[in-house]
Amino acid sequence: MTRARAIAVLLGGWSAERAVSLRTGANIAAALRRLGHDVTEIDAGRDLAKRLAALDPRPDVIFNALHGVGGEDGSVQGLLEVMGFPYTHSGVLASAIAMHKPTARKLFKAAGLPCPEGRTAAMEELCSGDVLPRPYVVKPVAEGSSVGVRIITDDDPFPAFDRSSWPYAERVLVEAFIPGREITVAVMGGKPLGVLEIRPRTAFYDYAAKYQPGQSDHVVPAPIAEEAYHDALRISAEAHRVLGCRGVTRADLRLDDTAGSPGRLYLLEVNTQPGMTETSLVPEIAAHAGIGFDGLVDWMMEDALCRR
Repeated sequence: MTRARAIAVLLGGWSAERAVSLRTGANIAAALRRLGHDVTEIDAGRDLAKRLAALDPRPDVIFNALHGVGGEDGSVQGLLEVMGFPYTHSGVLASAIAMHKPTARKLFKAAGLPCPEGRTAAMEELCSGDVLPRPYVVKPVAEGSSVGVRIITDDDPFPAFDRSSWPYAERVLVEAFIPGREITVAVMGGKPLGVLEIRPRTAFYDYAAKYQPGQSDHVVPAPIAEEAYHDALRISAEAHRVLGCRGVTRADLRLDDTAGSPGRLYLLEVNTQPGMTETSLVPEIAAHAGIGFDGLVDWMMEDALCRR
C-alpha cells in the first residue's frame, strides 16, 4: 500500500445528480480509509474554495466524486487548478467537452467514431413537431445519469413536448433511437478494461434503472460477437483519447444486432466521472478485470498525484 495521504473527497454538490454523488463519495471515502488515508469529506457548495483553503493539513490530493453540472463540467476542475490541488479524473477542457454532448459528438464524428444520426434543436422546434423520424431520443445538452432523457415513439402525442414539461436548457440534443443492446466500456489510464451489457428491466436504462438495485441486470463480459466486443474496446479507448481524458472514464454505446451478428456499434457519450455506487458499472467491469474496489480507488488517487 502507498503511504498515508491527506485526501479531501468532494461529494454532493448542487446538480440533479447530487444524491448519486453522495453515494459515490461515501463509498470512495470508506475505501480510502480502509487503505489507511486521512480523509475529509466535503459536501461541495458555492463556498468550496473557502472550505478547501481552510483545510489543515492541506490535502495531498482532491478526490472528485461530484457528478453533473458544477462538478463534472470543468467548473470545479478549474477551481482546483487555480488553487494548485492535484485532483482525480479528467481536466478542465476534457470535462467541459464531454459534458456538452453536442460538442463531444462533433469531435467523435471528426475522428471517424460512429454516432447515431442527430442534431441539436431548440425546444420551440420540438414543441411544434418532430425534428427526426420517430423513434428518437431527446437529451439535455449537459446532464448525466440519464437525467431528462426521453424516448419519443409513435405512441407519443404530436407534438410530443410542451415547454412547461421541460425544466432544462432551451437547446436539446435529438438523436435517432438505436434498437438493440445497451453496452458500456470502462477505460482506465487510456486502456479499456472490458465490455459490459446492461439489461434494464424498465423501458430503457433511465435514472431508476441505473441506481435502484434490481432494476437492471449487468452481464460482464458482454455476450456479444467477438468482433463487436473488440470494436467496442477500440471505440471507447479512442473516444477517451479524442476528448483528452485522463484517469478512469466510461463510454456508453448501443449495439444494433437486430439483423444479426456482429451488428453495428454507435457511441453515445463518455462519462468522465463514472459512478462508484453499489449499482455502478465501472467497479463491476474493473472487478472482472481483477481490480477490486479499493484497488481501483487507490489507482485513481495515485494517478492524480502523478500529475502534481
